[in-house]
Amino acid sequence: MIGLFKVKEKQREQAQNATRGGASVKKQSAGELRLHKDISELNLPSSCTISFPNGKDDLMNFEVSIKPDDGYYQNGTFVFTFQVSPVYPHEAPKVKCKTKVYHPNIDLEGNVCLNILREDWKPVLNINTVIYGLFHLFTEPNSEDPLNHDAAAVLRDNPKLFETNVRRAMTGGYVGQTFFPRCI
Repeated sequence: MIGLFKVKEKQREQAQNATRGGASVKKQSAGELRLHKDISELNLPSSCTISFPNGKDDLMNFEVSIKPDDGYYQNGTFVFTFQVSPVYPHEAPKVKCKTKVYHPNIDLEGNVCLNILREDWKPVLNINTVIYGLFHLFTEPNSEDPLNHDAAAVLRDNPKLFETNVRRAMTGGYVGQTFFPRCI
């Protein structure tokens, strides 16, 4: 109880300093506090990196780069944007793939089909879990729950052709009528 009073007292002092012309202190939302904790506790695979294009003051918007070290997508670099709501963790982060990729679980607009970003999201999950889920999509693409139905059908029916299509897309080329910029 005493700790709570000290926090309230400190907040009052900061508010008074701000009204007296002192440096204004932006009050952090619960989502920002939780996200700060999640980011400080990240335990990423060596093939994943996180960056803050808007600077460290904007923790709610960041990018994650994934460079798979095996599987169909080996040596490709795939960039995802994360937009985190102020009500996080009660709402899943919005994740989009900036890299155009031939993948059964990522459509050509960058939308990602990952169950923990939709119906299976729970507040106990965190950013680390989401990043590992994205990483897993590249090591084990799932043709059973697709966003790109054409890629899923090829993966399911002809894995060798799927591998050829992935390589063609990653080296900068056409798969069908769709051009994919180089990402390898």
